[in-house]
Amino acid sequence: MGTVRRAFILLPCEITINRMKSNQLKGYFFALLATISYSNVYIFSKAALNEIHLVQFGFYWFAFGTLFNSIWSFSQGTFRQIPALRWPQIRILILLGVMEILTNTSFYLSIYIIPDPSVTSFLGNLYPVFLTLGGISILKERFSFWESVGIFIAIAGTFIVSYSGEGSSFKSMFIPGTLVVLINAILAAATSLVVKVNIKKLSPELTTLNHNFWLLAYATVLMFATGQSFSAPSSAMLNMFIGSFLGPFLGVLTIYYSFKYIEASRSSIIQSTKGIIVLAGAYLYFGTLPLPHQIFGGVLSVIGVLVMAIAQARLFGKKEKL
Repeated sequence: MGTVRRAFILLPCEITINRMKSNQLKGYFFALLATISYSNVYIFSKAALNEIHLVQFGFYWFAFGTLFNSIWSFSQGTFRQIPALRWPQIRILILLGVMEILTNTSFYLSIYIIPDPSVTSFLGNLYPVFLTLGGISILKERFSFWESVGIFIAIAGTFIVSYSGEGSSFKSMFIPGTLVVLINAILAAATSLVVKVNIKKLSPELTTLNHNFWLLAYATVLMFATGQSFSAPSSAMLNMFIGSFLGPFLGVLTIYYSFKYIEASRSSIIQSTKGIIVLAGAYLYFGTLPLPHQIFGGVLSVIGVLVMAIAQARLFGKKEKL
């Protein structure tokens, strides 16, 4: 009887452990898929922006993104959630919409300005730095020694990437577009903090749909305000179609699904390799490579973000908080 009783106790535990392992594998798979998707956004958006105006790009990019998300949301019954929304939720969606407009405008403007998308990606490693600092100052989170080391390495790496070596003034010291990336990193971190605080109030599908709706509405207004043509080369349309599927649709959804199965900090470990993937993709697609010091700084920034992510996942062990 004792053996049978132990079997009844151990069997549910074993099933639970296997389920946890299965969920972790799903989480890492979604994180990897999100990383690959987001990495390709830099490539396909840059390819399209080489052919058309930034305003035209925004209109078609988010039109395709809204189309993909609407189809998915309809299949998931997301539209049925809209009539049940209360004012506090609507207020959050409006706030997120405005912040998404500012964040995405600065993001794609930086891709438009900086010739090599891998350089833009390396500079974008300032985002997790500001996200961590924002969590400390606004959400009163505490950070470990290794996280502070990672922050220092990431900042040093991005400084090397952005350094132009020309002139003695502050403006000429950095490559064009550096300030835009800096603003984007701050805005993206602020948007993520708002989402982090309110994530339980809104579903991933609804948040993603809201993201694309506001950006499409903004881009449509700009199209008419600036008098841009709705005509675009077929090659640019194809790049935007593929890129918008990978970014505004697949990338956003898979990152939310990775959070469903694993901690955000563990998902960030996979995402920290984004710069390397963009570097390889830019070389294969455009045949370009950053300058040697930019590659060194970029790799350094990736290492810094990776150290931060590992520290947040507590893989260094439990350390005294600073």
